[in-house]
Amino acid sequence: MASEFAIRFSAHCIRQGGVIAYPTETVYGLGCDPLGARAVAAINELKGRDASKGLILLASRLAQLDALIDVPDPVDRAIIVGEQQPTSWIVPAKITAPRWITGDRDTIAIRISTHPVVIRLCDQLGHALVSTSANPAGKPPALNALQLHRYFHGQVDAMLISNHNCSGRPSRIRDLKSKQLLRE
Repeated sequence: MASEFAIRFSAHCIRQGGVIAYPTETVYGLGCDPLGARAVAAINELKGRDASKGLILLASRLAQLDALIDVPDPVDRAIIVGEQQPTSWIVPAKITAPRWITGDRDTIAIRISTHPVVIRLCDQLGHALVSTSANPAGKPPALNALQLHRYFHGQVDAMLISNHNCSGRPSRIRDLKSKQLLRE
């Protein structure tokens, strides 16, 4: 499990505009402050990823996303929070949400994480975290620390390692407005 020092150091790196690697329920991810345009651009460059795709945001609580999402309905909020398995939601974005996160769409992808490292990190930061799989384009996502180091050793500001296994299975994706399942 990531130590408290490692969590604090990673949060410090993010606050300074850095990029970190960290475990999630599904795969290892690359993350940064969602409001940091340079850090988001660095992630896209590390991955060889097209910036127009948009990114997912992970949070420990829905309130950490309120500055970027437009989900005022208590029923919709309860649906997002009540999901039992890793589910990413496509939700309306606030007009002020940065285009480097939304990919020039009027929606944003979010997930409330149950991974203990993500929860501790987001709580330390006090806000959500960018999340995209930790892999160069065309390579499988990192599922363990060895793969993560092979891909990004020396290229990110911090790496959080966990003894909780990543499932390797992508999260489900649902559209909040239509309640349609977009990916199982």
